[in-house]
Amino acid sequence: MKTHLTILAFLLLLAGSPCVAQTSQSAIKEDFKSSSLNQPGKKYPMVNSQGYARFRIEAPDAQSVVVSLGLGGTKGGTPLTKAKDGSWMGTTAGPMDEGFHYYHVTIDGGVFNDPGACNFYGSTRWESGIEIPAHDQDFYALKDVPHGNVQQILFPSKSTNSVRRAFVYTPPTYDKDVNQRYPVLYLQHGWGENETAWFNQGHANLIMDNLIAEGKIKPFIIVTTYGMTNEIRFGGLRNFDIKPFQTVLTEELIPYVDKHFRTKADQAHRAMAGLSMGGMETHMITLNKPEVFSYYALLSGGLYKPEEIKDKSKVKLIFISCGSKERPDAVKNAVTALKEAGFNAVSYVSEGTAHEFLTWRRSLHELAPLLFK
Repeated sequence: MKTHLTILAFLLLLAGSPCVAQTSQSAIKEDFKSSSLNQPGKKYPMVNSQGYARFRIEAPDAQSVVVSLGLGGTKGGTPLTKAKDGSWMGTTAGPMDEGFHYYHVTIDGGVFNDPGACNFYGSTRWESGIEIPAHDQDFYALKDVPHGNVQQILFPSKSTNSVRRAFVYTPPTYDKDVNQRYPVLYLQHGWGENETAWFNQGHANLIMDNLIAEGKIKPFIIVTTYGMTNEIRFGGLRNFDIKPFQTVLTEELIPYVDKHFRTKADQAHRAMAGLSMGGMETHMITLNKPEVFSYYALLSGGLYKPEEIKDKSKVKLIFISCGSKERPDAVKNAVTALKEAGFNAVSYVSEGTAHEFLTWRRSLHELAPLLFK
């Protein structure tokens, strides 16, 4: 329980990291362009070259309109001002971190999505999304390279008396050589999200396609599924019971994937990773089931201690990452302790980011070449 609460404290600290800096409005450049995540034909929201975001909401009868950014709207609000035409407009108080951000609009106390933006599942609901172009976005860009396939699968779950959903990424080579088998990475989302997050918000498939095209990784399969986390209210993670999801993952989903896909179905060729609360799930399941996974990765999702791992011979890699605006020293110190204890451990810190998807996109980009060597 002590270890569980330590991870809980770490996750709560991460989730509170700010993503908007306070700067002078007079310094804003008027070079705004429509966000890449806008609905077809919609001009707003807009983003400028400095990372400021500008919003326009049509609500002529409203008395108050506020845009709330970040997971659950916890990163601060941007009040909009009513214009003569009845629309409401406003610009963030400062530049936002590069990468993807959730947001919603509060109109006279009611919470709504922005009709101008595409929606993404986060904060236990479909939220609007905005993308601040990153200087290093090339690694997750859609390029003219061979692309893998992301498919939905439905698998039976006796433990939950239901049919559950997962998504499976197979690399571009999967359908070309029917005799080739592949390692598998089971990749978990964070609290408030679901199995769509890593491919919609995270661009995991594009990251993989680009790395494979560059010859930087050996192709492998990625599987994402719902981690059964969202029934727990944010801040109440101490009440989360890993056992039901552990059963679904290790006794139902993995056997299904191994039966229906050409996997290398053994511990040596299986990895588990997760972001935020998905990292907490990864931490607990890999410790509980060392015979299932040999590669472990926590992305803004807690730490491993050497004494927690009973048989180091079963562990091929421990990867721990976070954003530079989270707790990088804790991550680095944990990895140093693991190395001193004889583990193959790697730390990664995403510069200039907090508890957000650019941190996790970059983390996957760093992790993938280390897997299944």
